[in-house]
Amino acid sequence: MQHGYVDDKEALLKRLKRAEGQVRGIHKMVENDTYCIDVLTQVSAATKALETVALQLLDDHLNHCVAQATQEGGPVADEKLKEASAAIARLVR
Repeated sequence: MQHGYVDDKEALLKRLKRAEGQVRGIHKMVENDTYCIDVLTQVSAATKALETVALQLLDDHLNHCVAQATQEGGPVADEKLKEASAAIARLVR
């Protein structure tokens, strides 16, 4: 089975690498006693970067995995819809 994000894999990896760099930068900022607001600004940027990855993954999941399961119908479709709903709930908390 192929995951829904396969077509976006390189872009997702690039975004994750950028977010990883941002988190390392935040770590250094705290080590260097950088002003609180400046650290918070970078935390916000890293959070948004990860949210962008999460939304892309969710979109890919809905358009690939959930769409395929709903075409098949039955309990698999019900499970995929519940799974997607739970993922959305986690993202908006």
